[in-house]
Amino acid sequence: MAPMRRNDWLALGGWLLLTFAAAALGSAASIRAADFYATLAQPHWAPPATVFGPVWGVLYLLMALAAWLAWRHGGGWRGARAALGLFVFQLVANTLWSWLFFAWHLGALAFIDIILLCALLACTLVAFWRIRALAGLLLLPYLAWVSFAAALCFSVWRLNPQAL
Repeated sequence: MAPMRRNDWLALGGWLLLTFAAAALGSAASIRAADFYATLAQPHWAPPATVFGPVWGVLYLLMALAAWLAWRHGGGWRGARAALGLFVFQLVANTLWSWLFFAWHLGALAFIDIILLCALLACTLVAFWRIRALAGLLLLPYLAWVSFAAALCFSVWRLNPQAL
């Protein structure tokens, strides 16, 4: 592998900034999430609310690294436009979910959004894998968590028709 150039470091910073900006926008919708989440009926297999923050922090870091690897090994935006475009679209769906569920209490739309997120994420993972296998591998924990979150979203929505 070629040594890191200044442009590579700047791109890494850019992918970290973009990914954590999406995280910040989503978390803005989640300011009162713990209070709201505590009022909802939960399935017995739901994790405690304190698990979500640390898990998402790690996942956002892995996402940014995956995007950077795809960018670096795919020839930048020009060479990896489709894969990186999918990444950006899944970031939008990811951010929107927090608003739909926590801020606007729209359970059905949140569930539709997270299913779309799963599909976009699976496509992104495959596209990244084709560019560099490690980039795809870094998205596997994210896909696993979002799949679990989709089941949890559905269950919580169905258990709380009055609130969602």
